[in-house]
Amino acid sequence: MKTRELDINEDGYSVRCKITAGTDDRTHDRVVICTHGFGGNKDIASIQKFAEKEVGKHKRDAVIAFDWPCHGRDARKKLELDECFSYLSIVVNYAKRELGACHLYIYSVSFGAYLTLAYLQEHGNPFDRIALRSTGIRMAQLMDDYVSPADRAKFDRGKEVEVGFDRLVKIDRSLIDDLAAHDITKAEFFDWADDIIMLHGENDQFIPIDEARAFADDNVIELVAVPDCDHTFHDPKKMDFAIHTVVEFFAPQS
Repeated sequence: MKTRELDINEDGYSVRCKITAGTDDRTHDRVVICTHGFGGNKDIASIQKFAEKEVGKHKRDAVIAFDWPCHGRDARKKLELDECFSYLSIVVNYAKRELGACHLYIYSVSFGAYLTLAYLQEHGNPFDRIALRSTGIRMAQLMDDYVSPADRAKFDRGKEVEVGFDRLVKIDRSLIDDLAAHDITKAEFFDWADDIIMLHGENDQFIPIDEARAFADDNVIELVAVPDCDHTFHDPKKMDFAIHTVVEFFAPQS
């Protein structure tokens, strides 16, 4: 198993990436893009574990994870939706152009899962199959909730505030407006529903399972509800189940 880091420098951006592959091949017919949630980064243990399981099962595959804007080692300070779309486009194009991917998959979590669906809504679908975990269904409200009571007045006047966990991210009201304008509950994903799977913890404390179930039902998407499971799939057995389910979902089609 080989892991390497690289920066994709394109269109004035520098997208920080990590590629995991089971072989030394320069090209890979099948590439999986893996995205983290808000406050995460490409180096978190759950992404690395997924990458190891994916290339362990499908040895000629490659997995490419990257830092969203303002996350991990990314240099940007203010989070903007259009730049998130740009990063995903850059990685998609790199996988096709430089890695030679004929079949492209994506496994996305929480904020990343929302961004994946919003990207489909905005740009169409370049993926053979899509796996989503703990999807941020109502992302505008979720992001608005990250603003602390102490910062609320400043935020409501249109000023920037900092939100986040290990790394603070600048946001302002324009981000909430953009997220609301890309409301995935008002979009239709029927054309791709057979190639999408959603996993969601029944005890998700941020995104109620009923929201995920309603969204899946509205779009005829398969939802795997995981009992006794929270938003982060903190229980290692639940995480192992999620990873196994996604790896099997991404198995080559006969």
